Amino acid sequence: MRKFAFAAALLAGTIATPTLAQDNPNLGGFHVDGIVGYDRTGIQDQHANGVTYGVGAGYDFRAGNAIFGVEAEASDSTADRSVDGAVIATDTLRVRAGRDLYVGGRVGVGVGGNSLIYAKAGYTNARFRVDYEDGTAATAPDFVQRTNLDGIRAGVGAQIGVGSNAYLRTEYRYSNYQDGVDRHQVVGGFGVRF
Repeated sequence: MRKFAFAAALLAGTIATPTLAQDNPNLGGFHVDGIVGYDRTGIQDQHANGVTYGVGAGYDFRAGNAIFGVEAEASDSTADRSVDGAVIATDTLRVRAGRDLYVGGRVGVGVGGNSLIYAKAGYTNARFRVDYEDGTAATAPDFVQRTNLDGIRAGVGAQIGVGSNAYLRTEYRYSNYQDGVDRHQVVGGFGVRF
């Protein structure tokens, strides 16, 4: 009798799963979202902490209870780091993280009636600014360099629906750029599906 009850419960769960997927507002379609969160940028053993913020858009293709999506994001950061005495005793070296552009894909699965968990990966390009002041004059920096670094990003996240078309999301992502620069971010966001 227990085996029969277990088999009936398993069958009922299997039949109900497509229904839950049909009701899940996090599956399929065009979406736009805003993000804000923690940004930790590093090179070798030096790190700069700050806040990242930005906007993104994408389109998710639905296959039953799964999604396959493409997405793009533009963000900025307040992360910067100053080091005194980098070359001589009176100098200052300051590195600032700037805008970050991302394009990639994600795969996910609907969980319950209104949630989604996913993994993502893609190409990212970040801008950094380096200012060097030798400390001998209170004028403009002696040296300013802006550089764009190419890299890859990978991450995992979760979304939960709030209403019929809106959702909240949280995400961890890791980016690895040229020249030994990397970035860890934990972000939260609000999005809308159309």
